[in-house]
Amino acid sequence: MTFDLKNMYFGNDVTDVFEKDGCKIMRLATEAGEGIMTVYDVLDGVYIMYNNFHMESCRSDFVPGDNVLCIDHCREGRIETGVSDNACCCLSAGELRIDNGMHNHGLSRFPLNHYYGLSIAFELDKAQAALDSFIREFRVKLSDISRKYCAEKTSYVISSSPEITHIFSELYNVPSKIKRDYCRIKVLELLLYLDALEIDRYKTEKPYFYKGQIEKIHAIHELMVSDLTRSYTIEELSRKFDIAPTSLKKCFSSVYGSPIFSYMKNYRLDRAASLLKTEPSMKVADIAMAVGYESASKFSMAFRKEMGRNPLDYRKYAIQTEVNPNEE
Repeated sequence: MTFDLKNMYFGNDVTDVFEKDGCKIMRLATEAGEGIMTVYDVLDGVYIMYNNFHMESCRSDFVPGDNVLCIDHCREGRIETGVSDNACCCLSAGELRIDNGMHNHGLSRFPLNHYYGLSIAFELDKAQAALDSFIREFRVKLSDISRKYCAEKTSYVISSSPEITHIFSELYNVPSKIKRDYCRIKVLELLLYLDALEIDRYKTEKPYFYKGQIEKIHAIHELMVSDLTRSYTIEELSRKFDIAPTSLKKCFSSVYGSPIFSYMKNYRLDRAASLLKTEPSMKVADIAMAVGYESASKFSMAFRKEMGRNPLDYRKYAIQTEVNPNEE
């Protein structure tokens, strides 16, 4: 591969796991967690990187530039990236981002401790020559795509749509034997789609937040999940962290993907589900109290609505499934 992806992105934190026939698998391991990156050399100057991170954050040394075009797609989780010394933005599940690689540089955070997606990188000069050689009558020019989507200082973000889902769902489910050739076809399909897209119709205006606001939101999150027996109002959190209520609600939803109270409700129920599986002797009433429910009956109703089973049935099912994974 002509890109030194190991050093260009993550330096000494990355180890090579496998490399053969235009495919390279790398493992990123830090105190924040680990990630696996699988890179395919699709054409000369065209690379697809599958990113599967289970970590809080990582840092990339990728250098954006006028000769680079990057397309990022988030399939699961969320990724929070900086675009300047003072501004951050989040990419959500189903969204597509196009820029010159500015979001692939510096610190990236994963608010849900999980991110699965892919990046397609083009070295414009090499990639265009390769595309011209691959299909001589292919009319789409990478320089036109770059001018169309990268003229502004902010990234172009396309919200989830059936067309985007169709293109990328197939990229995530390609048999390894035909991976490289199939990826070439999908890259062409994606470029045709982007060339034809009406730019003002599908653009999503992603809110940018000051890094100071983002840090306060992370601190608010840490406070709330550190003791689930406590509940806080928006007004209490606003005063405690010196952030306006409207900014708090808007920024929290952007970083964590849902309004603050919906997020905490789901967090509490997910924690309860974990306790039901890992603490079989713990009473349901005690679990309810541990995750912030004063009433065991209200907890059971909320749990059943979210999980499809009452707590005791969920525990039995979870234990049975662990003992016999083939049980439906």
